Amino acid sequence: MDWLLAALGLVILLLAGDSLVRGAVNLALRMGIPALIVSLTIVAFGTSAPELLIAIKAVFEGAPDIAMGNVVGSNTANILMVLGFPALLAAMHTSECDTRKNYLYMIASSVLFIGLAFRGVFDALAGLVLLAALAAVLADSVLHASRHRRETRAAAALEDDVLEELEGADPELPWWKIVVFLVLGLVGLPLGADILVNSAVNIAREFGVTETVIGLTLVALGTSLPELATTVMAALRRQADVALGNVIGSNMFNLLAIIGLTSLFGDIPVDNQFLRFDLWVMLASSLLLVPFVFFKQDITRIWGIVLVALYVSYISVVVMA
Repeated sequence: MDWLLAALGLVILLLAGDSLVRGAVNLALRMGIPALIVSLTIVAFGTSAPELLIAIKAVFEGAPDIAMGNVVGSNTANILMVLGFPALLAAMHTSECDTRKNYLYMIASSVLFIGLAFRGVFDALAGLVLLAALAAVLADSVLHASRHRRETRAAAALEDDVLEELEGADPELPWWKIVVFLVLGLVGLPLGADILVNSAVNIAREFGVTETVIGLTLVALGTSLPELATTVMAALRRQADVALGNVIGSNMFNLLAIIGLTSLFGDIPVDNQFLRFDLWVMLASSLLLVPFVFFKQDITRIWGIVLVALYVSYISVVVMA
């Protein structure tokens, strides 16, 4: 029953997260906020909402290891599985992408996160540091986007292009549908998080495994499904920039926003397993992107096999440890 409830909670989370993004995107566009800014802020926050609700719920339920495992495990899954699996279906031409700046931000966020983890706990002070870093990254992204629009003669055309690529954007969407999407998202997210966290804790106790392992595997892989779906579609459409940008942006938000905000609701102790192994796997996985970001390598099917095999090996080690 707990497994069925976990699956139900995950489905509710994914549907509610998608509903919230659609509602928020169209509300922002109706209020006159540029599509570029919406894509950099609201969509990024919206797609991270399931992870945020799970983390906050886990802290309130006295299971902070699930929150920590969810973030660290999701970041590892995003690179090894979310980029690896779509490459098995179609090679991603990442050699045509320029994601160096955002990638460096992601690496810097990972190093900052690991440094704070060695304090032994993510408390309010650590959370404020992470949120300050997030604010700096967002401010730079917004300034860059605004500057790019001013320098582009076809600014209107650029806005139209971004609007077309913005998932869920529909300038003709009626107000009542926007409200319905927002309500479904705001109600569904806490409901799904409550069901998933409670069932995950029960599964951990039933099988005698730690909440850390459940967070790193079941919860982390589940909450990476939206990124996986987006990346598969981007790979099939030959939109490598969307695929790579989606993973890099998601990883930054997981580290800075999810743990940053959650630590304001309660302390998140850092288990020794994270310090000895999982954080370093997360960082090593991030560094695997160097050839694709800086040396114009494509993520071919061979690379896809390598990345997926590494993820399966990692999960096997976590479960058997």
